[in-house]
Amino acid sequence: MSVTQDNVVGHNAAARDDAAVRDDVVTAWREMSACHAAACAALERELGERHGLGISDFEVLERLAESAGRKFRAQDLAEAVHLSQSALSRLVDRLARHGLVERCGCDVDRRGIYVVLTEAGQQRHAEAVPTHRDVLARHLPASMLSAASSGR
Repeated sequence: MSVTQDNVVGHNAAARDDAAVRDDVVTAWREMSACHAAACAALERELGERHGLGISDFEVLERLAESAGRKFRAQDLAEAVHLSQSALSRLVDRLARHGLVERCGCDVDRRGIYVVLTEAGQQRHAEAVPTHRDVLARHLPASMLSAASSGR
């Protein structure tokens, strides 16, 4: 083979390798996306039917339950649960109407608002946790669960 033919063959092989990597990446993305969609649909359905909560409702209660003092600054909570400020505000309004959270002012920054988990919110969260974990255990791939448990 000539140097030119070697370069063409090498280039074609590299192009095939690049295409295979792209195909693997796309396949992995699609599998992850399908897993996420299935888990979200199951969470929405089961949390709703059993506990009257949506996914975002549960996630807000979860973050509050995990936080020191069972409270979170609204701006930080919106970021933590991947919602806009306005979407979080509507969600907090709904949770507050059901007595699951309260809003309170921030002592340090008068413009800041804290969202605080109520006793009723803590109880609803505790009741919903087993459903949430069961749905995730059924829908997440075993490889992801083993990686999470090993700290990777």
